[in-house]
Amino acid sequence: MIDQLATYPVNLNTKKNVQKEAIPLAYNLPWIKVAKDAPYFVTEDGKDWMPVGQNDAITWPDLAGIFRRKDLASVEKYLQMLSQHGVTCLRLMLEYCHGENRYFEKPVGYFQPNMIQLWDDLFALCEQYRLRILLTPYDTFWMWLRWKHHPYKKSNGGPCDKRSQWLLCAETRKAIKQRLAFATERWGGSGALFAWDIWNEIHPAHAGDSVDNFSEFIEDISSFLRQTELRLYGRAHPQTVSVFSPVLYKEPRAAECIFKHPALDFASVHFYEAWTIDHPKNTVDAAVSTGRLTREALEHTNNNRPFFDSEHGPIHTFKDHKTTLPEPFDDEYFRHIQWAHFASGGAGGGMRWPNRHPHRLTTGMRNAQQVLASFLPLINWQQFQRKNLNKEIVVSNKAFAPFGCADAAQAVLYLLRTNTINVIGMLNPFAEPLMVDVQIPGLKCGRYQITAWNTATGSAVKVYEMDYKEEPCFCFTTPPIVTDLAVAIRRIE
Repeated sequence: MIDQLATYPVNLNTKKNVQKEAIPLAYNLPWIKVAKDAPYFVTEDGKDWMPVGQNDAITWPDLAGIFRRKDLASVEKYLQMLSQHGVTCLRLMLEYCHGENRYFEKPVGYFQPNMIQLWDDLFALCEQYRLRILLTPYDTFWMWLRWKHHPYKKSNGGPCDKRSQWLLCAETRKAIKQRLAFATERWGGSGALFAWDIWNEIHPAHAGDSVDNFSEFIEDISSFLRQTELRLYGRAHPQTVSVFSPVLYKEPRAAECIFKHPALDFASVHFYEAWTIDHPKNTVDAAVSTGRLTREALEHTNNNRPFFDSEHGPIHTFKDHKTTLPEPFDDEYFRHIQWAHFASGGAGGGMRWPNRHPHRLTTGMRNAQQVLASFLPLINWQQFQRKNLNKEIVVSNKAFAPFGCADAAQAVLYLLRTNTINVIGMLNPFAEPLMVDVQIPGLKCGRYQITAWNTATGSAVKVYEMDYKEEPCFCFTTPPIVTDLAVAIRRIE
């Protein structure tokens, strides 16, 4: 396969209009779009599709070999492994500028041939292994920290004088549009491009310490990109704008843009809540916070608009305390967050930022993703008009935190034990199993199939049917639970 990767000819003698030299690949992977009748995603040929994956980067260990084709075989092996573990989506940035050799443009407007080749190869490999990319054009974190080096800085020949003017500067807007136009003309025909995160972690600091310009910036960039794709392909990839979740508490007006802006197709937030998620002391509190944050996000989000957390992880532990969480602890922390997010109504399990050394997900996390992927066929996602019910679900034993969402015919439930946290912050795997009576409001009378799911092994603990004849609450009793349990409920009439 490696020798057969399609490449685009690049005119190395000009610094303008490199995109006009592109010859499109023979793309055949269906595009992703928002489901017509549910806040989830589907392929354009009508199949369910869920974003199961994580953040990755072109400089991190698993993808580093793709630069200058130093080790394409290892990258192909990695992407194949992801596909085999049920991963469907990677969140990536066109450049990752914590160093000087991965700039997408240098100088501004000249798209680097080595980077073009990198993305040519990556899109071709993702097409082969049916992986999609949530693509964001700028690495704003390192761009902010290393602004004095960035090609966009005016003193380096770029359009912008100050970081605080990124969203305000007219010439920077032109550069942003030029980059997006280049990227979609070159790779936008591929179904491997799931969606655009058109600005990573939008922040008042990028716009003169104000959110006043957020809506206009999103409208301008989004409409330009959408019109470009409609002209090129007759359709457009979904769009979002991500935000660091604590910003929403300090600047509530930003929520209107992130969750409800009419130009955007889905909402995404980065869950880095202090002390529970960003510096966990146990594997339970972060999941409880994730459930609460997901519910809050859904309360803000337009009814039929998908939502998911596109970054989370122990960033404070890793970056500030210089500590990598012990692998067993981190695996459990990851699994609990994933299921809390998913059962609370998020699309997929959220997208981890590794925050580990080396900077990659563990084998246990990959297994957890595979378990989630194997659960997905139990629900008809294209008809699932879910509503978060974390507060409305009633459980008979307060030793369990419930996370759940439902409509009139289906429900997803996750029960997490909270009373057996041991001295290292993990749940006791030898605790006495407990059965729990559960009441879920909103389901209509009928015959239902209930599938109780082991989130560690990816297998059904129990599958049975029951008749629900008396409203107002659907009631059932779980099998014995030691640590946690996922449940799929579906009317089968």
